[in-house]
Amino acid sequence: MLQLTRDGEYAVRAVLYLASQAPGKISLIQEISVAQDVPRSYLSKIMQSLTRSGLVKSRRGAKGGFFLARPAEEITLRETIQAVEGPIHLNVCLIRKGECPKDEVCPVHPVWKEAQKKLFEVLDSKTMAELVRDAEMISRAGRKKGSKKEA
Repeated sequence: MLQLTRDGEYAVRAVLYLASQAPGKISLIQEISVAQDVPRSYLSKIMQSLTRSGLVKSRRGAKGGFFLARPAEEITLRETIQAVEGPIHLNVCLIRKGECPKDEVCPVHPVWKEAQKKLFEVLDSKTMAELVRDAEMISRAGRKKGSKKEA
């Protein structure tokens, strides 16, 4: 089964949290951990990967923490996932030409290739800024629905 790992899921949550903050705001690891329901020790490793990838910057010291390295409008869902997961490949034959000895004659190879291309298109089409706006709309809709139930 193809599945996003816990690392990928937690990376998306962390970057979404940072994207939802005011530009330049520095967020503490504990703050992100609580807000996104991610164990702090696990989140520390994720934040290191995000920092190494260049998506996030960190500042040490008393006023230290994490913030986005670029505007949220420039960070895609695919970049965020790949920062911790590495390159996404739907099948071994897509890693590089010749990785699978049958990739030239396999009737399924073009299907894997097309599916991976479509996946990349979807993941590249969503930026963290768009996902933050989507989350805000969902939250507002949920609050409206909740207030109707109370009436």
